[in-house]
Amino acid sequence: MAAFLYRLGRWAARRRGLVVLLWLAVLAAVGVGGLTAPGASKGDSSMPGIESQRAYDLMQERFPGASADGAGATVVFVAPNGQQVTATDNRAAVEEAVKSLSGGTQVAAVADPFESDAVSKDGSTAYATVTYKVPSGDITDDSRTAVDQAAGQARAAGLTVETGGSAMEAGEGLSGVAEIIGISVAAVVLLITFGSLAAAGLPLLTAIVGVAVSLFAIMLLANPLGLSSETSTLGMMLGLAVGIDYALFVVSRYREERARGRSPKEATGRAVGTAGSSVVFAGLTVVIALAGLSVVGIPMLTQMGLAAAGAVAVAVLAALTLVPACLAFWPNAVLSRSARKALKNGRHTPAAAPADGEQESGRGNLGTRWARFVLRRPLPVLILAVLGLGALAVPAASLQLGMPGDEAKSTSTTQRRAYDALAEGFGPGFNGPLTVVVDAKGAPDPKAAVNAISEKIAHTPGVVSVSPANFNRAGDTAVFQATPTTSPTDAKTKTLVTTIRAERPALETGTSATFKVTGTTALNIDVAAKVQSALVPYLVVVVGLAIVLLLVVFRSVAVPLKAALGFLLSVLAALGTVVLVFQQGHLASLFGVQQTGPIMSLMPIFLVGIVFGLAMDYEVFLVSRMREAYTRGESARQAVVSGFRHSARVVVAAALIMVAVFSGFITESGSMIKMIGFGLATAVLLDAFVVRMTIVPAVLALLGDKAWWLPKWLDRILPRVDVEGEGLDHHREERAPAPDHTEREPAQASR
Repeated sequence: MAAFLYRLGRWAARRRGLVVLLWLAVLAAVGVGGLTAPGASKGDSSMPGIESQRAYDLMQERFPGASADGAGATVVFVAPNGQQVTATDNRAAVEEAVKSLSGGTQVAAVADPFESDAVSKDGSTAYATVTYKVPSGDITDDSRTAVDQAAGQARAAGLTVETGGSAMEAGEGLSGVAEIIGISVAAVVLLITFGSLAAAGLPLLTAIVGVAVSLFAIMLLANPLGLSSETSTLGMMLGLAVGIDYALFVVSRYREERARGRSPKEATGRAVGTAGSSVVFAGLTVVIALAGLSVVGIPMLTQMGLAAAGAVAVAVLAALTLVPACLAFWPNAVLSRSARKALKNGRHTPAAAPADGEQESGRGNLGTRWARFVLRRPLPVLILAVLGLGALAVPAASLQLGMPGDEAKSTSTTQRRAYDALAEGFGPGFNGPLTVVVDAKGAPDPKAAVNAISEKIAHTPGVVSVSPANFNRAGDTAVFQATPTTSPTDAKTKTLVTTIRAERPALETGTSATFKVTGTTALNIDVAAKVQSALVPYLVVVVGLAIVLLLVVFRSVAVPLKAALGFLLSVLAALGTVVLVFQQGHLASLFGVQQTGPIMSLMPIFLVGIVFGLAMDYEVFLVSRMREAYTRGESARQAVVSGFRHSARVVVAAALIMVAVFSGFITESGSMIKMIGFGLATAVLLDAFVVRMTIVPAVLALLGDKAWWLPKWLDRILPRVDVEGEGLDHHREERAPAPDHTEREPAQASR
């Protein structure tokens, strides 16, 4: 591996012009294709294997003429205090608004609240339902404007009017603030870390190129593959974070190799052969974790995981080819000021850079001092770190999964105010009715069977009312709605769905008909259950594959197990903090959380998949330097110090960059993106600084040489992969020529 990547790095440096042109050509090709391709579709939103989806499929089959995918809008009218919407003036204003709503070209039908019994019992609230001929993704701005204008007319008459529904969702695209925040903080961190504008700018430049290629490719493939617009968000988030980090690892190792007196081309080859090996295996763990999301069996999750895995793969390719090509164009510009000054004065190895195995005089850098601190008292440090993560993980035990809707939006939005007005006028369960689909095809009297099922469900504790059944043309299938007494996200609503489904066997026996429960509320409940049941198999698959991969990389039993257990600690602690903020409301206002409630159903498995891959980045880069020192003769304890001396600063910078990139997405308005950004930022912070920088050296110190033990039989089975770069010692060493000799590197930074 190291030898192959060494040759790849030297080739990229030697053919730097060709490599850059190839990247620009790919960027131009996918850019033109992505910008001219049809827009992203809604994606595959099906949820195979759950009752809600089967009920939906049955509705599609038995009601072929129904526009099940058509968008809808709800216009809520609230009379002034002390008045009723049925009063003459108020009713006239509502009817005028309904008339205006009926005029749109995309409108299929408008339900007048006075004809459809959509007025609250106290007469204070009414709502009109607008049904459209097209899905929500195809609703035009003109159609939304028509709804706003109709609402404005009623407001002018003195009514309070709010609007909601899928048709009014214009889409919560990225505002660009997140990317600006992430890139800005990353630039500052890189500048502080490297002390060179060129060294700070190179990882940013190559990461942006990689992200651009990934995003344009997703845009190009979105329509033919049915990718949703959310795939680009996750791809950008991960592509930017790992793209900067992987380039950072290679540039840092290049500077180290140059400090040892090697020529630019030799330093480039060795940087790609050593740090590049870590990048390959770190990237592979991320790809495994993301591709493993397909285990869950949710098409949308699979699409997002594979798209993000593709973005990570592009970031790895950029680090292995584009970064060394750029280094060849500016071989000295990325060096520190002191290193450039030393080269200018004819010294090839600055005094500040110790060679391999050389002990630093004095106290050493901050990474060295921290490693020595942990090595002096490993057991107390380990206990304190584990207890701290354990305390943060405790709230995860009360995790409640769901799918936040309009109730999670800011009260400044009309959708949230419409939700609250309907809940106040018609009861909290009105916003999440249960849809019951009755299949009476085998019943001798379908209508009697449907009436029996409807009556039984109506008398179930927790049900406020049941709507009249709507039969299909064949008369063998009916649909009706049951309104719960509790809100969609209330735990009692979940219990109600379970109770209704438990009544099914007795009803089927008595009526020869069967039924299924669906609707948004039931769908969210079923998805949460599906994700929970898939979480353990997913962990087994992903963690198992990663342990095998780390066994090959480190040739140790303890190191992969320790890496996996440390990850579990950090991800549970991150889940605990998400529950604290988004579910329990602690510090919620600080992060712009308007409404607490259940955690998004897909959040835990997203967090597990993404963070596991990212955590292995730091594990591979940090521990590979320790193993490199150990295989070259250093003691187990000294190898830990050497690993921190060479890697701690870079790992800290990489972690801070990732935290900055993910934290930037907390500023987005979408609750899903905000929650994912917060969870990922917290998980990376805890994993990098508590697990990798604290628990890892403490455990290695306690294990000593046993940390690198591998059974002989396993040693014979496992393939040998040279990640530490031992094979590179056999290559012809090239030393850097003096500045005034015949060899001149292009674009010297001193010019």
